Amino acid sequence: MKFCTLCGNAVHIAIPTDDNRERHICKACGEIHYHNPKNVVGTIPLWENKILLCRRAIEPRKNYWTLPAGFLELHETSAEGAVRETLEETGAIVDVGALFTILNVPHIGQIHWFYIAQMTSAKFSPFTSESTEVALFDEADIPWDEIAFLTVKTALKNFFADRHAGKDLLQPGLIPHLTDLRPVTS
Repeated sequence: MKFCTLCGNAVHIAIPTDDNRERHICKACGEIHYHNPKNVVGTIPLWENKILLCRRAIEPRKNYWTLPAGFLELHETSAEGAVRETLEETGAIVDVGALFTILNVPHIGQIHWFYIAQMTSAKFSPFTSESTEVALFDEADIPWDEIAFLTVKTALKNFFADRHAGKDLLQPGLIPHLTDLRPVTS
């Protein structure tokens, strides 16, 4: 960031009074600009014993499979955003259920939230503007080597582990998984 979004003057990086980290501060008006993590919201859409996945039509990770998800917009709840992203990426209408997993990805400044969602019917689009292919998968048919993101792979592994443990994944009081994902360092 080089210029203040409030007045247009140059900013500098400094630690504001009573703060503990560097921020972009306007030299002219004193506005402090905070940069916070972006929230990615999505669903694990279910139809019978299958999960709906979509093959990405856009970068990053174009042509890889993912759960329907995207950035939360202003003025919507995380659940509303997850439902919207599911419709945009798969054409499926879902009833959103419990928050299933929260994945912190601090090295890229994101938090990923996945909800369990029940599809209202078996109808979905075979492709959308954001997905080149949309399909239902049994657990045995999940294309694990073609999953786009570690967050999606982690959410799916947690889902199947819970299902195998006999947890009722559609219950409203489900306690979400909380995972911190950090890059592997050597």
